[in-house]
Amino acid sequence: MNKLGVNLFLWTTTMDEELSETFAFLKNTGYDFVEVPVMDTDLAKWQRIGKQLDAVGLDRVACVICGPEFSLISAEASVRQAAVERLKRIIDSAKALGASMLTGPFHSGFKTFTGKPATEQEWNCSVEGMRQVADYAARQGIVLGLEYLNRFENYFLTSADELIRYVEAVDHPACRLMYDTFHAHIEEKNQPEAIRRCAPYLVHVQISENDRSTPGSGQVDFTAIFNALQEINYQGPICVEAFGLTPPDLAAAAHIVRRMFESPEQLVGDAYELFSMHAKKFSLSE
Repeated sequence: MNKLGVNLFLWTTTMDEELSETFAFLKNTGYDFVEVPVMDTDLAKWQRIGKQLDAVGLDRVACVICGPEFSLISAEASVRQAAVERLKRIIDSAKALGASMLTGPFHSGFKTFTGKPATEQEWNCSVEGMRQVADYAARQGIVLGLEYLNRFENYFLTSADELIRYVEAVDHPACRLMYDTFHAHIEEKNQPEAIRRCAPYLVHVQISENDRSTPGSGQVDFTAIFNALQEINYQGPICVEAFGLTPPDLAAAAHIVRRMFESPEQLVGDAYELFSMHAKKFSLSE
């Protein structure tokens, strides 16, 4: 059965808020796990949050974004090394949280552009660094689920085909990929076909609407997406990712400038209804 989850970016970027009621709400709604932004390396904090999740029976997936100061494609060797070391510490934090997967676009720096296509040197630097990170992740029992972004958030990896080629170049069993329907809606000509191509390496799926609001309320063809996931017999986690006007730092980064849903609770409730609609034809938990 596929586990169903929600990315906590709807409520926080730091995980410093009190989220016990949110955890209980998500569990009671029917969700199996949360996707947790792990943006610092305070092991005691992540152990504490892990225990809170254990108490309500929620599993967890960790996610992270790296800024330009921690970019594996930086021209500066010192920055690339800092990126490798930070990702190792993030993996330690994910382990302390109780996660077995770390997802995100940490192959390069988020919102960092040169005005040119990625170079062979950037490719080689990122692949080399990611092998080191994957080696460390494997020793800690963590699988990496790498994400491509759309062209407005990243220039290094912006399509399923590029990400597949990257994972194959890293060539490590702990380095796999995830699929986000928001970025794919912008960059792919055919989402079901992109999912089929990702199938050999796919370990995580994010369900996200074209405007980042309630899944099922916009242009993304989720029926076609769920059919494709059924076709490839995808058994991994499926997570709702949506952004609102809060937290303000994330709203600014995602360019969210208007209210597009009533509340996070309304959004995840409606998203669960979308999941339920497909549950009979797909191996979704109910």
